[in-house]
Amino acid sequence: MGKVVGGMTLSLDGFVSDPHGDVSRLYPDLGELRNTEMLQEEIRTTGAVVMGRNSYYMGDPDSYLDDYEFQVPIFVLTHHVPEKKPKQTKTLTVTFVTEGVARAVAEAKAAAGDKNVILIGASTNQQCINAGLCDELHIGIMPVLLGDGLRLFEHIDAARLALEKIRVFESGARTDIWFRVVR
Repeated sequence: MGKVVGGMTLSLDGFVSDPHGDVSRLYPDLGELRNTEMLQEEIRTTGAVVMGRNSYYMGDPDSYLDDYEFQVPIFVLTHHVPEKKPKQTKTLTVTFVTEGVARAVAEAKAAAGDKNVILIGASTNQQCINAGLCDELHIGIMPVLLGDGLRLFEHIDAARLALEKIRVFESGARTDIWFRVVR
């Protein structure tokens, strides 16, 4: 069975976006990033995605068909299902889940089969970490200081989270560190 993999790219001072929600300074290498060994491995091993509503609406949902690296079923955590459904294919489908993070992860695991479920979004990661649903964290670190903004590890019960480093990737300015969640 696949794993539930959380994580995001952080600034050196621990932010996943600036105070206005801008992430561009964390991803100046997005074109190059798609070709890295690290991301290619994530793409190959991912069978489904769970993301929050805010992450889902960061761009045009219809653009996922052409531009999104994970062409797999996407499960969006939300309180309200939008009236307009995005464009979908046989491999990239979008399901809106209103019953909470545990339900979204369960549906994603069923869809992913033996592959991994990737978590997208700070709140989604926080909820899964706190609920004990996360098996690994993949953290990208960019050498920039944002000074303020949204933190990934805010609202986390740190006393309940133990990590073991399992891999390190370096590509350009980025350093990606993968951790196993110790149970």
